[in-house]
Amino acid sequence: MSRPAIELIGVGNPIMDILAHIEDAFLRQHVAGEKGGMVLVDDGDIAALLHKIGERIAMMPGGAAANTTLGAQKLGLRTTFLGKIGGDITAEHYFENFVATGGDGSRFKRATLPNGRCLSMVTPDGQRTMRTHLGAAMTLHPDEVSPADFRGCRHAHVEGYLMFNPALADKVMKSARAAGCTLSLDLASFEVVNVARDWIFQQLREGVHVVFANEDEAKALFQRDHDFDAYAQELAQFGGIAAVKMGKDGAWVAHQRDLHRIFPVTVDRVIDTTGAGDAWAAGFLYGYLRGKSLALSGAIGSMLGAETVQHLGASIPDVHWPRLRARAEDFGKR
Repeated sequence: MSRPAIELIGVGNPIMDILAHIEDAFLRQHVAGEKGGMVLVDDGDIAALLHKIGERIAMMPGGAAANTTLGAQKLGLRTTFLGKIGGDITAEHYFENFVATGGDGSRFKRATLPNGRCLSMVTPDGQRTMRTHLGAAMTLHPDEVSPADFRGCRHAHVEGYLMFNPALADKVMKSARAAGCTLSLDLASFEVVNVARDWIFQQLREGVHVVFANEDEAKALFQRDHDFDAYAQELAQFGGIAAVKMGKDGAWVAHQRDLHRIFPVTVDRVIDTTGAGDAWAAGFLYGYLRGKSLALSGAIGSMLGAETVQHLGASIPDVHWPRLRARAEDFGKR
């Protein structure tokens, strides 16, 4: 049997990220909700916050699954993406960025609406608080998704933010399974888990090959305090691989009776944690899909996550990728 033409298809919301450094006082005064979370808002709410922030912003392509897909792509996987972009110049920049790095852009859907965007407010401790308007991305309809979108793909990586649209999330998972893809699911945020616990457990029972969660998401899912290794083991009882990320403290990865402590890669200075979890998943999926062990896959994830937090936004500058690719390929060869 010939191998699939595409190793990884990401599925999620193609969002343009707007990044701003702010002080904690700005959050307390102008932003409702918990620090470190993600809340869906109207585009006008983002515009109002940007007016208060001023000109201290940067823009770059983002979206949780897209960040993971692009990271894996830059490590060497053959990738594509399923999501809806808009009809404006922001959408064109988004699309051009994806294909310029070697991704297959044939599975993007298009709308005439503005592209989605996310304001990521970064405090001095590197934490990011996000306010997102999905724009064209939120108009992706279940009827637009079919197994044909996943044909020729080995593995589908689905972002948890799709769970805000349960019918769409259902259709994505069913279509990927019908096409014969293995599946990974990133739980995305504790807000997502709070509204989608039943759906998540249903999917885990039906079969998810890899599930990614951070400490807040795992706690929200099981609704109790636990040691992080225990969260990973409990998630793995559903039959797949469970990765529970702990930020600067590393991660736990569990599968069946195997449990691995993934140690962090330390950095001298954290600039911005935006996209660090997505990068960790990118490194892990690269290793997993290239046949590396769980421990080595986790180590590649830690390497990529650590690199991401040293730069503003979720994108690692191009100059660093040759070194990162060489290191990822070398894991396990010695």
